[in-house]
Amino acid sequence: MADNARAKRLADLIREVVAQKLQRGIKDPRLGSHVTITDTRVTGDLREATVFYTVYGDDEERKDAAAGLESAKGVLRSEVGRAAGVKFTPTLTFVMDALPDTARTIENLLDKARQSDEKVREASAGATYAGDADPYRKPEDDETDDTAE
Repeated sequence: MADNARAKRLADLIREVVAQKLQRGIKDPRLGSHVTITDTRVTGDLREATVFYTVYGDDEERKDAAAGLESAKGVLRSEVGRAAGVKFTPTLTFVMDALPDTARTIENLLDKARQSDEKVREASAGATYAGDADPYRKPEDDETDDTAE
């Protein structure tokens, strides 16, 4: 089992090699310039690598990019093996990164919260407290209550 630092270095190398090969070496029109490699993770035994990517475009372009990456998997793995110089080149698995969709969902939720806060702020602009200004009992109030009985 390799140490975490070695797995991290290999993951960084895989990310760089795959990104450069996609940019310069792969002539598949499905991949184009709208595929971005966002992260790479390697298992502890250095046998499998997961490459996360995003695609700028609609669902059709995402499907085309996934098919293009699957067809170029062998070429990319060979290039990684050449650059890494390890005994066993890890198998590559490409996974669509959910980070942009998650970020968009969080932004939408934050916008809804801001709008709700603004509505509450507008409703409370001229409001006053329902009771006295100071609703808490004080010791001097207790003495006046005892004498009244």
